[in-house]
Amino acid sequence: MNFNIVEFEASFGLSSQLPKSNIPEIVFAGRSNVGKSSMINKLFNRKQLAKVSSVPGKTITINFYRLGGVRFVDLPGYGYAKRSAAEIRRFGELMEGYFNSGRNIKLIVQLIDMRHSPTSDDIDMINFMIAKDLPFVIVLTKSDKLKPTERQKRLEALNEELAFLGDREVEVIEFSAQTGVGLKELRSYIDDVLEQK
Repeated sequence: MNFNIVEFEASFGLSSQLPKSNIPEIVFAGRSNVGKSSMINKLFNRKQLAKVSSVPGKTITINFYRLGGVRFVDLPGYGYAKRSAAEIRRFGELMEGYFNSGRNIKLIVQLIDMRHSPTSDDIDMINFMIAKDLPFVIVLTKSDKLKPTERQKRLEALNEELAFLGDREVEVIEFSAQTGVGLKELRSYIDDVLEQK
């Protein structure tokens, strides 16, 4: 797949606006400020495709991008403490509306900041994907912020932190939007998923 020819398709802030679709979808999920926009821009080799905000949790929209017969879906970041009760409710309705609208989800790219343990929201999201039987890969962002020894320690700690997965095998990819570490692996993983019938 040529990741360089992606196009922005649409942005939706209400679940009622979401179009019905059976197009294969690759979904990006993660907490606010995890580096999702930076990763999307790196993945598609575009500087401004996804807007990078210095204010976490700024927008509550689902953004759709189209690449040939595949749609890439950027979910709003979760876990932002300063959202109002109304914003939290709207976020919940939007997420519920997306996942309950019969999408053809091929993969969820679950982003976790490599510098920190998964948050309770990250764990909730992983449990949600397992309960819904949704295929997912874990991408550890901001790996360039850690020294090699620190990265190794975090990987070992993550094994313990994700022990609740049991025998379930989950691919984990270290990623840096700054250095490009993990870019080739993530693209290959997405390609492989889309080639499966």
